[in-house]
Amino acid sequence: MKQLRIGMVGYKFMGKAHSNAYRTLPMFFPEAVKPEMSVLCGRDEKAVSLAAEQLGWREYVTDWKELVARDDIDLIDINAPSDVHKEIALAAAKAGKHIFCEKPLALTLGDSREMLQAAEAAGVRHMVGFNYRFSPAVQLVKKLVESGRLGQIYHFRAWFLQDWILDPEFPLVWRLQKEIAGSGSHGDLGAHLIDLAHYLVGDIREVIGMSETFIKERPLADEMTGLSAKGGKGKDAPKGPVTVDDATLFLARFENGALGSFEATRFAAGHRSTNSFEINGSLGSVKFDFERMNELEVYFTSDDEDVQGFRRVLATDPAHAYAEAWWPPGHTIGFEHTFIHEVLELGAAISEGRQPEPNFRDGVKCQAVLEAVERSVSERRWVDLSEME
Repeated sequence: MKQLRIGMVGYKFMGKAHSNAYRTLPMFFPEAVKPEMSVLCGRDEKAVSLAAEQLGWREYVTDWKELVARDDIDLIDINAPSDVHKEIALAAAKAGKHIFCEKPLALTLGDSREMLQAAEAAGVRHMVGFNYRFSPAVQLVKKLVESGRLGQIYHFRAWFLQDWILDPEFPLVWRLQKEIAGSGSHGDLGAHLIDLAHYLVGDIREVIGMSETFIKERPLADEMTGLSAKGGKGKDAPKGPVTVDDATLFLARFENGALGSFEATRFAAGHRSTNSFEINGSLGSVKFDFERMNELEVYFTSDDEDVQGFRRVLATDPAHAYAEAWWPPGHTIGFEHTFIHEVLELGAAISEGRQPEPNFRDGVKCQAVLEAVERSVSERRWVDLSEME
């Protein structure tokens, strides 16, 4: 396969990230399958027509069913709100289209399993959007763990901290409504941490958690764009209930015996997007913070005592994943590059006849942990992942 004809549903925050990835990939990875930005889909004709022109799509439609039915589309990219993921994915699979779906895969574990079963039955390729895996520094962590250079893994601790809804007058956007988003910080932020844990350490066996919604109601939103919104202010402004968590924390025990701790919140003042984790093993440790995504802190117990300590590794050398395609060593990359690497894997997998990684199986596995934590919060107990089967 030389080209991949794409139809994309959604054009705001993730839509821009995906569009940029499709446009940039051929410039830096010329041997990769070339994405053809064929058709963009959105409900608002005026807005989607402007987005198609701005983002570089050849044409647009306002009905995703029309998009899925077209013969000139190979892959359906779903980055619309979470409540429509399942319906679009099922239709795409039935039509024999490959599927690239943003996380969380669906609103419920049952729905995500149905999406996986449909994709497998149709024999199409499927990918879920856990883009943080594709940071060169995270790829280095994977290499260090798999090669045994960190030894036996004892701890994985992770936190994803934001503060964008700290203001109680911030409007009630769709991400704060359970019927659309599925969950709040837990599914939006915590899902990334769970996937990184699965990718780097292994499967989770059991969890126990707690959560809180600090602001119970908010002004209704008049406009929503990405993570920003406008709405009424003051005591007389109409309000609606917040039906998701503002913060969720949980502990975990992995199948391999490692222990884990996870924290996801949108109420951490001063943290714009602190997506971090630390892994401790018998032979060393690593620390990663996505706000400094080109860096990895590495410690090895084998170092001489007089020079022991965390060292800063700048993951921009040819020895690091993807780095050779970009700039000279020391010239850093950013958030948008994780999506380019993600699309590189997607095209390669389709061309090679294999499933991309991460795929819907990873999405289902993540959803199982999300719901196990929710059950733990509700029932105030440890929940084994076998209960979610």
